[in-house]
Amino acid sequence: MLDLIVRHCTLPDGRQNIDIGVQAGRIVAVEAALKAQGAEEIDTGGLLVSPPFVDSHFHMDSTLSYGLPRVNESGTLLEGIALWGELKPLLTQDAIVERALAYCDWAAARGLLAIRSHVDVCDPRLLATEALLHVRERVRPYIDLQLVAFPQDGVLRAKGAQENLVRALDMGVDVVGGIPHFERTMHDGAESVRWLCELAAERGLRVDMHCDESDDPLSRHIESLAFESQRLGLQGRVNGSHLTSMHSMDNYYVSKLLPLMREAGVSAIANPLINITLQGRHDTYPKRRGMTRVPEMLAAGIDVAFGQDCCMDPWYSLGSGDMLEVAHMGLHVGQMTSQNAMRQCFDAVTVTPAKILGLEGYGLQVGCHADMVLLQARSASEAIRLRSTRLKVWKRGVVIASTPAADAALNITGRPGSVSPLALR
Repeated sequence: MLDLIVRHCTLPDGRQNIDIGVQAGRIVAVEAALKAQGAEEIDTGGLLVSPPFVDSHFHMDSTLSYGLPRVNESGTLLEGIALWGELKPLLTQDAIVERALAYCDWAAARGLLAIRSHVDVCDPRLLATEALLHVRERVRPYIDLQLVAFPQDGVLRAKGAQENLVRALDMGVDVVGGIPHFERTMHDGAESVRWLCELAAERGLRVDMHCDESDDPLSRHIESLAFESQRLGLQGRVNGSHLTSMHSMDNYYVSKLLPLMREAGVSAIANPLINITLQGRHDTYPKRRGMTRVPEMLAAGIDVAFGQDCCMDPWYSLGSGDMLEVAHMGLHVGQMTSQNAMRQCFDAVTVTPAKILGLEGYGLQVGCHADMVLLQARSASEAIRLRSTRLKVWKRGVVIASTPAADAALNITGRPGSVSPLALR
């Protein structure tokens, strides 16, 4: 006996009129005209059913703190870091927990059910670490929260940061982080990559580094990260986030770099909303927008995901936890407007980050967890175009969030009303 059948689904890969059968929180059938009796049935009317959205790069310890203790007037990355340094002594665990839980509610309502969050470990109190470990347990029933030990002020540059990072891992933080371009010298940056990757290899952990978040084309720590991944046998467990310096690198060097990343099994996470906001601030015109070379990396066989990065914090005053907004911006900045490229942008906020995070049981295949999102759209590209309403969000086959259908949606030809409001049972 099935518990639930979601009928007449369109799937992100383009398959149509597919039924999804759920039993005991797992998908047990994905086929047309599924026959079963006694199950709850929902007829989607041909709308899109997707696995949950995944945010592979976020900062939950700072989320919803915009304006505390002041506003980032210049809008630059470095003022944001300085502002966060001013705020850290004023933080309390209760405030971090309250803001993080509020954000997680936003996320779940938008079908975002897995988040990798960096947590600053340069505060010797590890106050934010304790707070987010608590949040991780609180939200476990509906969000998979993965934490990265992130030395915001540099693991070698900041006094005690190495010891703090190890303590955070001992407390249960999942991933080793770093920020080599913020160390004092290029040599120190490379040394931090070596030390952090060796620590991850020793503990059997994944690595996710803020890497080359700079307009400087000579910031090339991604090369060191690829080397250490290869040397230590960390293929498939290492990610470079941001990689904005690649936007400014010459093509010859990039033609060498991309194969090195592919050979080393290093993935990449771009953060479109933030990369185009913080980068290029010292340019007049022509002005660089900073997002890394997403289409080129995809063509080279490198896994590339999109992250939200920030939401109403010292670096970014906007954001809503909507990964379709992130995909929408990534599509435009990356000029990824072919049908295949638009599907890649949808993958960049679903299946690809799930792979980078190593999520188990993720997807719409038989045997996967029954974690699904019903969108008011008829294709992945239309979902991005409309930033479609999340009509229903399931976790282990149980609805945890629902939103009324939009009254006026536009189909691919631009005529209103092509996606009708549903009376969902």
